[in-house]
Amino acid sequence: MTAAPRDLFAAYRLRWKRRRFLARAFARRRELNPLNDRTATIRQGDILGFSTVRNEAVRLPWFLDHHRRLGVAHFLIVDNGSDDGTTDFLAAQPDVSLWVTQASYKASRFGMDWMNWLLMRHGHGHWCLTLDADELFIYPYHDSRDLRALTQWLDRQGRPMLGAMMLDLYPKGPVGDHPYRAGEDPLAALHWFDPSGYGIRVQQPMGNLWIQGGPRARAFFAAEPRRAPTLNKVPLVRWHWRYAYVNSTHSLLPPRLNRIYETDGSEAPSGLLLHTKFLHTVVDRARVEQARGEHFSNSALYDRYYDALTENPDLWCPHSRRLTTWRALESMGLMSRGGWL
Repeated sequence: MTAAPRDLFAAYRLRWKRRRFLARAFARRRELNPLNDRTATIRQGDILGFSTVRNEAVRLPWFLDHHRRLGVAHFLIVDNGSDDGTTDFLAAQPDVSLWVTQASYKASRFGMDWMNWLLMRHGHGHWCLTLDADELFIYPYHDSRDLRALTQWLDRQGRPMLGAMMLDLYPKGPVGDHPYRAGEDPLAALHWFDPSGYGIRVQQPMGNLWIQGGPRARAFFAAEPRRAPTLNKVPLVRWHWRYAYVNSTHSLLPPRLNRIYETDGSEAPSGLLLHTKFLHTVVDRARVEQARGEHFSNSALYDRYYDALTENPDLWCPHSRRLTTWRALESMGLMSRGGWL
């Protein structure tokens, strides 16, 4: 069947959009200064982790160990102006290649220009896991089958990507009243979540999912639900240098990589990103980030969101569910085996 002129034009525009993002990434590479470049140790077949961080000294020990246990062999990290010991901690990790920059996070498309450059330069041909430091990736059987087993199965299925929804975790009681120390399991402090109340739709022209809901939507954006944070991501991709993330890891190009869902009634495999944003540090961090204005395109529109976070909110409600096992999460439809095992 011949494609309609409108579809051909949309495909043409997306190709040029991808090329622009790649060109931006190539230009922004000059903003990254290598502090410890250990990429020469990367071997064929290694699973790689990518992240941009700022002042994450508290989260990083568990973040790195969790993903090491899953099978990430090497981490490529950009430190954007940390002053809390993050830089020294990362520089001391033998499986981390570290770049530092003082450039604007917002001007780099919220770090995605930097990530696209590192993925282009070092990720080609590898399975790459791109995450924020407050995200812990899990998937069905993650406690017994590592990422190598998962990605080998995805290769056999002809799936070059795996989607995951962000699941916001929170404590019972005011979020700032549950102290957490570096190296501890954050799930010991954050073990509640919203089991339902999520809206999902497919966005055009890229065909990516758009999921909203959870505690942030009900607590901070009930009056303006369309401003609620986006929860869908495509964090795990067998990378090619021509690929590019568009909007964080919510979508990417070419658009076929956004097809993390099925349309025939069956289920595609998917994971979850356990979102540890609501550690006790979120209260002070909200004040800092509100002043910096680096996290939203129009930061003033989110002042009420930041104000609410600085008031040490309690996100627990009678419908909250306690976090237990991945099988329970799967039974609620929050992730899926999709035929794996």
